[in-house]
Amino acid sequence: MHPYPLKGSKGASLPPRPTLVFLIALFGLYVCYLSFNQIRMESKHVEENGAQEQDEHVCAKPYVPSEELPYVHFPKPKGYSRAECSCNPVRFFVIVSMQRSGSGWFETLLNSHPNISSNGEIFNRVDRRQNISSIVQTLDKLYDLDWLTSAAKNECTAAFGFKWMLNQGFMDHHDEILSYLNKKGVSVIFLFRRNTLRRLISVLANNYDRDAKQLNGTHKSHVHSEEEAEILAKFKPELDVSTLVSNIRDVEKYMGDCLDSFNTTRRMILYYEDIIRNRNVLFQVQEFLGVPVRKLVSRQVKIHTRPLPDLVRNWEDVNSRLNRTEYARFLDGADYVK
Repeated sequence: MHPYPLKGSKGASLPPRPTLVFLIALFGLYVCYLSFNQIRMESKHVEENGAQEQDEHVCAKPYVPSEELPYVHFPKPKGYSRAECSCNPVRFFVIVSMQRSGSGWFETLLNSHPNISSNGEIFNRVDRRQNISSIVQTLDKLYDLDWLTSAAKNECTAAFGFKWMLNQGFMDHHDEILSYLNKKGVSVIFLFRRNTLRRLISVLANNYDRDAKQLNGTHKSHVHSEEEAEILAKFKPELDVSTLVSNIRDVEKYMGDCLDSFNTTRRMILYYEDIIRNRNVLFQVQEFLGVPVRKLVSRQVKIHTRPLPDLVRNWEDVNSRLNRTEYARFLDGADYVK
């Protein structure tokens, strides 16, 4: 006999063997599921940390002088990915000018650079400059690189900006705009004409063509052929000599007030005549924008290239009115070289 005789259990009987095996297997699967999820979460965490470390490594900021750091940006547009160029710094700029001051020609020169995108007169639409709120909203969208135009070189842009005319709300809200430009780190290129008499002639001729549409019924502010330029240059405006001096004085005061109001920006002051005389000025512009220096080109053809007496219908009256005034320097055309 067994020293410890077994007695039948008076309690509940054990489940059948198949049921017990099934429950054990089900428990094992549950444990495996929990373990798998834990491993997956840990792996995802490691991958995210690794990707972040990689991004931080790849996007390590290049050396920039401390005084230029506020003007170096890494925008993240919502409408597209900058892909492999996402870690390349971008400098924001704005070209501030007046109509018929060479800004259209200057902008085509900049856009011939593969790393510069200048997006035209975005504030020529009144709804974008109704008030300071609409202006800021437009500027935010542009400097987020979500502004798509034919000039946009989105992925590989290193300098991004646009052209802003003084009469397109720029001076109406100058305090708020000054604050925005400085906080946003926007560099300003002021482009004016020294010879405001030539600018006035160009303005009057352009206004005439708006109605006359001399090129096959089409108005063109800028042309790309000598033939078209010759047709437009045939028109000779007549200047109002009674208001000529005051008009020139008002324009020069307007430019001076602008420069005074925005003297705390990071800025470069250019004159159309200086670029015409010395194309090395364009090298300085590229250095100012922080892009590789190269030769810039434009297909635009200048319209008014003749001496001033050949451009104005009442030249004798104009010459007599400006002679012996502070603006007599505009009469000989020595400030312009074709």
